Amino acid sequence: MIYSEKVMDHFQNPRNVGTIEDADGVGKVGNPVCGDMMEFYVKVKDNRIEDVKFKTFGCGAAIAVSSMVSEMAKGKTLEEAMAITNDNVAEELDGLPKNKLHCSNLGADALHKAIENYRENKKAHEKAVDEKAYEEKKENFFCPYCDGPVEGMEGACRSCQVEFDKCDECGKVISKKEDKCLHCGATKVRV
Repeated sequence: MIYSEKVMDHFQNPRNVGTIEDADGVGKVGNPVCGDMMEFYVKVKDNRIEDVKFKTFGCGAAIAVSSMVSEMAKGKTLEEAMAITNDNVAEELDGLPKNKLHCSNLGADALHKAIENYRENKKAHEKAVDEKAYEEKKENFFCPYCDGPVEGMEGACRSCQVEFDKCDECGKVISKKEDKCLHCGATKVRV
């Protein structure tokens, strides 16, 4: 089997080997037929791949492909990195033997899975932030007794007619008649 100089260089001196402990996305693929396993880690900043690392268990071609994919992806936007194909990888390596072309597919697939994982994680994080913001807004802008809106009110809920006060401890809205804050449990000081 004849490999190009680039394949041999990336096999003997692989770039970006390792893991990223606080990776934004991780993608793992394997080929049960040949036993190659690739795992890619990406760190993303401003929609660009700031850092990329990989771990590969497999033949020399699989290691060379992983190294080349990592080099091709670093600094690219997520969209540009998602456009990396097995043909691009094989071309950058000055070709691969036909029986090793599947390795280039694995490398691109592992990178794509890491980016997809990043996007899923980002979406989940944004949803959690939105839900937290909604709960905070609800706590601050809705009556804690009837859930009626309190925006623009002058110290009383229009829906349930409860007169409001603010808790000295947490600053949230409570009823003037309450002795304890229903949010933080602080006892009201009576003068």
